[in-house]
Amino acid sequence: MNAWVRLIYNLLLPVFCLLAAPAWVIRMARRGGLDWRLLQRIGIYRGCSDEEARETIYVHAVSVGEVRMALRLITQWQQCDSLRQFVIAATTSTGFQVADKEAPEGVRVIYSPLDFPPVLRSVFHRFNPILIVLIDSEIWPNLLHVSGQSRIPVALANARLSERSARRYQRVKWIAAPMLNQIRTVCVQAEEHAESWIKIGICPERLVITGSLKFDLDGVQAPMERIEFRDMLESFGSERAIVLAASTHHGEERLIAEAIREVPGALAVLLPRHVERRQVVLSDLETAGFEVVLRSRFKSPEKPEAAVFLVDSTGELGDWTALADIVVIGKSFLGRGGQNPVEAILVDAPVVCGPDMSNFEPLVSELRTASAIECVSQGEIAETLRAILASDQRRQSLTDNARATIDKHRGATDRIIMQLRALIEDCGEQDPD
Repeated sequence: MNAWVRLIYNLLLPVFCLLAAPAWVIRMARRGGLDWRLLQRIGIYRGCSDEEARETIYVHAVSVGEVRMALRLITQWQQCDSLRQFVIAATTSTGFQVADKEAPEGVRVIYSPLDFPPVLRSVFHRFNPILIVLIDSEIWPNLLHVSGQSRIPVALANARLSERSARRYQRVKWIAAPMLNQIRTVCVQAEEHAESWIKIGICPERLVITGSLKFDLDGVQAPMERIEFRDMLESFGSERAIVLAASTHHGEERLIAEAIREVPGALAVLLPRHVERRQVVLSDLETAGFEVVLRSRFKSPEKPEAAVFLVDSTGELGDWTALADIVVIGKSFLGRGGQNPVEAILVDAPVVCGPDMSNFEPLVSELRTASAIECVSQGEIAETLRAILASDQRRQSLTDNARATIDKHRGATDRIIMQLRALIEDCGEQDPD
């Protein structure tokens, strides 16, 4: 990146951080993430750096989805390289909590440092990474610059580039291309993604098509039904069709619940993306005339036919998905980009989504082409749900086609690991004995 551009960025970034800090602290407090470990974001750690693992693979992930991909990558890598040392750097409190809870033994979990050169140098000195792996599309100018100065190769795994992001990068290609070409290897999900990266200035020889780490089902166990969750749903009436609205955003809970109300016998189970929105969602649903039963304070509904179930908890999406007859994907009707449909596909639940699933391209286009997903407008939700529930053949066709589409990504994790190991070797690092 041009030195003058980097200077302007470094002058503006502290101002932005100071202005954003109050809202960020409030959000962290609501999510239960305020503790001393947040000081790691400015490079402050407890304990001596001599106690830390050295020559680590440093994996940078943002939130829960990226952290889970990082954990999958690390777990599979450890199976063939047991002496490798790993650090997961998570950005959000929810991502950090998932990593802290689920990371394999010996994997160091930290908060990702702010993109300030002195902080990054301190963190890199502490963990002495031999490779930095960025998950998805999380790219920070100083992280790339300091890595280059320190001769640490950087790879981008599961690289994703939405049309919107591609347009933005193309407008400033003269800035973006030099920065992006500091990344040595870019593991893209599909041919369409490779073309987008080339257009914004990435050298073609740095691109490798591996398939999607997120959509690789090799070794992934489908979520299992939990008896206590089934019992909760049974209290709304036996043999009701469970329609799960997964990872919904502001306003979608009421929209989808009202559509489900038009489907005879269907029960709306609503799982918002951010649990701290609980009170707003509760009020919105009650205003629409629903009796709302909360997962956190569960009690059997007084009028099951007029009730909806609001799952106001974190980390349970897969468990509730396992019980769904249909899954409606949130952030695709009133939000932008959609949420991950793969968990629903994994449990053979038909998937219905809104018109904006751009965060999961080209997968969603593949699913649509294969008649494996129903992409509908707000006004078509109820009609589509009725049609799926009325036809076993339509349901089976959707789930079979979705499985076949996802199977194309099997083995992506192994292909990504192969590229990352090759990058280490190309940079002169010898595998540990």
